[in-house]
Amino acid sequence: MSSYIIEGGRRLEGEVSVSGSKNASLPIIAASILNTGITRLYNIPNIHDTQITLKILKYLGCKIKKSHGKIEINSKNIIRKDIPEHLMNQMRSTVILAGAIIGRFKEAKFSYPGD
Repeated sequence: MSSYIIEGGRRLEGEVSVSGSKNASLPIIAASILNTGITRLYNIPNIHDTQITLKILKYLGCKIKKSHGKIEINSKNIIRKDIPEHLMNQMRSTVILAGAIIGRFKEAKFSYPGD
């Protein structure tokens, strides 16, 4: 683990930007499926897992807009209830989308999650 050693009697000050939590972001993104309108999310980390989750939402029929740290998900016109295997197996947490799809449509079709 890295550490910082600060010597001297000088005051330490500055700013740090803190990224949002992946483990909190993925279920919130999945929950946007349950909303039949627009969901606006802020401070979502731009990492592989969130990118794959957004790709799956696009496949399902959501419109995604990203700008200035904000993600806008319009799930009004979702047309699919399945998650293709090539997207499903890219990460373990894709299974959380199944619950939201079932919650909205009462059925879902997907393969085993990845990893």
